[in-house]
Amino acid sequence: MKLLAGNSNRPLAEAIAAYLRVDLTRASVHRFADMEIFVEIQENVRGEDVFIIQSTSYPANDNLMELLVCIDALRRASARRITAVIPYFGYARQDRKPGPRTPISAKLVANLITQAGANRVLTLELHAGQIQGFFDIPVDNLYGAPLMAPDIANNLGPDNVLIVSPDVGGVARARAYAKRIDANLAIIDKRRERAGHSEVMNVIGEVEGRHCVLVDDIVDSGGTLCNAADALLAAGALSVQAYCTHGVLSGGAVARIAASSLDKLVITDSIRPTEGVRVTEKIRVLAVAQLMGEAISRIASESSVSSLFD
Repeated sequence: MKLLAGNSNRPLAEAIAAYLRVDLTRASVHRFADMEIFVEIQENVRGEDVFIIQSTSYPANDNLMELLVCIDALRRASARRITAVIPYFGYARQDRKPGPRTPISAKLVANLITQAGANRVLTLELHAGQIQGFFDIPVDNLYGAPLMAPDIANNLGPDNVLIVSPDVGGVARARAYAKRIDANLAIIDKRRERAGHSEVMNVIGEVEGRHCVLVDDIVDSGGTLCNAADALLAAGALSVQAYCTHGVLSGGAVARIAASSLDKLVITDSIRPTEGVRVTEKIRVLAVAQLMGEAISRIASESSVSSLFD
């Protein structure tokens, strides 16, 4: 087994390598003066089972292109099997046509990865599960619940905790968390007027006197979580925390979270945390290296990955 790290999240790749007790494959991944990407694999990978660790987070297009070039380099170097390990799968929110004459970019990205030569994809908490069907190669989609649910239980205890979905589309995810810690469920009914902005309309469920935990897969602008926290507190919640797998946190999201009524936002390092995230007291980062490393080990040994979530 070989591990190859892209530039999007080098610390996570190193942590996964440390968990698996293997060295990262020597490679040169750099850019020419015009930002053209060049990759040179500096070890023999002929006949090897190679895992490329690369999130397609900001800058999404650069990191996606780097992943594609790495896959092509490995394919031409005669790697036996190439697995694209994508802790955060960018473009996942474009999984359907929201209106006429719009793309389904998640499908396009799936085609690009497949055509570049990947034999398998390993990712974490896809925005929409049906994206697995966009690929014509096997996809292993890991979930954040086994990592985050115990953290919720340890920090808030089993009593008086209420899991809250910030929108109707996330109910299945919230239900999975609630089931793991034996908690009740509530839902935020919101109307999104335009991309990046949301308006909370109603709270469905009994939240008065409860410690509420909002769970979601992605936090981007932070507007949805902040509005939801205000609505829950107005409905009588004792406190509000949020657990989101992928901390995109674009624009002024970190400052917005810091100034919000949220007690804490917990994210993972699927996207490399910025300096602002690291120094903000309201944001805490959980490591996913052990979860992803164990999944890589099981794929390499042809063992069950789904049993991780039993």
